[in-house]
Amino acid sequence: MKFIINDNWNKIFETQFSEEYFLELQSFVEQEYKTQTIFPPENLIFNAFNLCPFDKIKVVILGQDPYHGKNQSHGLCFSVQDDVKIPPSLRNIFKELQADLNIDTPQTGHLENWAKQGVLLLNATFTVREAQAGSHQNKGWETFSDYIIKKISNEKENVVFLLWGAYARKKSILIDENKHKILSSAHPSPLSAHRGFLGNKHFSKTNKYLISKDIKPIIWKN
Repeated sequence: MKFIINDNWNKIFETQFSEEYFLELQSFVEQEYKTQTIFPPENLIFNAFNLCPFDKIKVVILGQDPYHGKNQSHGLCFSVQDDVKIPPSLRNIFKELQADLNIDTPQTGHLENWAKQGVLLLNATFTVREAQAGSHQNKGWETFSDYIIKKISNEKENVVFLLWGAYARKKSILIDENKHKILSSAHPSPLSAHRGFLGNKHFSKTNKYLISKDIKPIIWKN
């Protein structure tokens, strides 16, 4: 399988593509696409990177698994394709946006506009079987996404990392807090949103930090 990815990221990833773990991962993913229904579509596995070049990153939002329902996932964490019902976690994200920045709930859950402004919408695991959450975890994707987080931390400055939920918060050890801003809270899932996600004001805090570093803030309106 040939992953579709722009040159900007390809240079960053090329060392990983020849690593044993990644070759095994690639073999596994190829076989899965041949024998199972896998999301996102194969050509959108690296969509987050194609929409947000490395040199444009201002914010990283970390998710865990792609959505595993039909037509939902398109390679951006928390985002769904147009004309797809907005999932509960994303609905809570929009609820917080409205409370924080008075942004009306959008009609679509497609977050491409964020990505194009420099928000890397990164899942820790990039693929999943239909209706089987977590089915591609512990196959190598986490090693790859950890590498990406460390690469951003090491080679960039003044990036805001939004870590929502216990899984994402564990990734803080990969990030140099002397160079970057980490904002952590509960996950936006309905199971935990009322335990600290709602009311976290992460969107206004992100823009306040970016402005303090003379970086253009994100227009969060979808």
